[in-house]
Amino acid sequence: MAAGAGGLAAAALLLALAGPRPVPAELTDGNNEHLKREHSLMKPYQGAGSAAMPLWDFTGSTMVTSQYVRLTPDERSREGSIWNRVPCFLKDWELHVHFRIHGAGKKNLHGDGLALWYTQERLTPGPVFGSKDNFHGLAIFLDTYPNDEATERVFPYISAMVNNGSLTYEHSKDGRGTELAGCSADLRNQNHDTFLAVRYSRGRLTVMTDVEDKNEWKNCIDIAGVQLPTGYFFGASAGTGDLSDNHDIISMKLFQLMVEHPLEDETVDWTKIEPRVSLLKSPKDNVDDPTGNFRSGPLTGWKVFLLLLCALLGIIVCAVVGAVVFQKRQERNKRFY
Repeated sequence: MAAGAGGLAAAALLLALAGPRPVPAELTDGNNEHLKREHSLMKPYQGAGSAAMPLWDFTGSTMVTSQYVRLTPDERSREGSIWNRVPCFLKDWELHVHFRIHGAGKKNLHGDGLALWYTQERLTPGPVFGSKDNFHGLAIFLDTYPNDEATERVFPYISAMVNNGSLTYEHSKDGRGTELAGCSADLRNQNHDTFLAVRYSRGRLTVMTDVEDKNEWKNCIDIAGVQLPTGYFFGASAGTGDLSDNHDIISMKLFQLMVEHPLEDETVDWTKIEPRVSLLKSPKDNVDDPTGNFRSGPLTGWKVFLLLLCALLGIIVCAVVGAVVFQKRQERNKRFY
C-alpha cells in the first residue's frame, strides 16, 4: 500500500468508541419528490440505439436498448461504462440501482463483475471493472469471480472502497487490501429483479441489497466516518476477461435526502475536502480476514463497547470492595480506643 494513502489506510479515530453499532439506516421508499432526474437513468432511455444520450455518456462495449443498458455482452475481454454528465452537489443522497448480471457460464466460470462509482474522474477506461485505478471517490464493487484461490469468501461478493488517488485495487486479491467492508450476495442469473441501494448521509455509508425477490432491503455494509466531496460524478462500469457475463443496468435513481447538518458544516467547502474514512482499523487488516468485513475484526465497535463496560464494572467493584474494607478497618480501630 502506498505511503501517501493518508488517512484512508491508517485511520483510528476514537469516534468508533462511542458505543454499539447503529441500527441499519432506513432507506427511502422512492418518493418522487426527492428524485433528482438530472442524475437518474430510467426507461424510456432517450437516445436509445444512438451514440448520444442527454445527461449520460457511455464508452466501450456499452449498448443502449429499449429495455436495458448493457455494459458488456457475454463475451471475453470486453469493458464498458456509462457516466452522468452532471456533477452532483448534494451532501446527502441515496442511489437505487436496478441491475442484472447473467450469462451462460456455470459456477466460477463467469466474470468479472460490475462497479458503481461516485468519483472525480469519468469516462476513463481502466483495469478496475472497466474503469480507471487510483481514482478519487467511492466505488461499490459487485465481484462475481474469485481471483484469489485461497479465499474463503462466497462469491458473488459486494465490497466498498474509498480512494484519494493513492490506493491501487489489487485484482489478484479481489481488492481485499483496500476494502472497507463487504458481504456475499447471490445476485447472478436470477429470474427476478435485483437491486442495490447506496446511501450516503452525514458521513455514514450504507449499502443494502434486494436480490432475493422478497421486496425488502437486506443490510450489507454500514460504515461511519466516511467523507466524500460534492461535485463528483455517478457512473457504472463492467469488465470481462477470459470469462464473461452480460452486465446490465436497468435503472439508476438518485434521491436527495433532507437531512439537517450542524452549523459548522455551513463553513465547509464540500467541493474541496479529500475522500477519506476514519476507521478503527486499517482496510489492509482485511488481508487475514476471510469475510473481508472490518466489523468482524479483533476490535469491532461492539467488542470495544463490551471491553469498556467490563472495565467500568471492574472499577465499580473495586470501589465497593475498597469501601467495605475501609469501613471494617475503621470499626476495628475504634475497638482500641
